[in-house]
Parts: sequence; structure tokens; C-alpha cells
Amino acid sequence: MGKAPTQDNLLVFYFTDDEAWESNCHNMLKAGFKQVASYNDYWDVSGRTFEDLDGYRVVLQNREWSV
Repeated sequence: MGKAPTQDNLLVFYFTDDEAWESNCHNMLKAGFKQVASYNDYWDVSGRTFEDLDGYRVVLQNREWSV
């Protein structure tokens, strides 16, 4: 197994539909990811962070992406 270089190595997905966001959060847990507190508190405001066995993290944000 590998190991993520840092806890801030993230792949972020944005969902504007609450139902789709909740469903995908549930699917992450079903797929074996564990929900963890984000390394950067910003991601916990409107999202949830999930970590795989190698320590790589995926954030599901419940908001629109903006530049």
C-alpha cells in the first residue's frame, strides 16, 4: 500500500443538490472510505472529507464551485 504525501492532498467534488450530496456521502462510506476531520477547517464548513486506505482524501462539498 502507498501513502498520501500529505493530509492536504485532496480531490474535491462540488454538489449543488443536497440530495445528491447526501447520497454520494453515503456511497463513500459504503465503498469503504472513512469520514475524517479535514486537515484544513475550510473543507468542513460545507463538506465532508473521506479518506481511503492509503490516506488519500476526497472532499464532497455541498456548494457551488466558484473561482
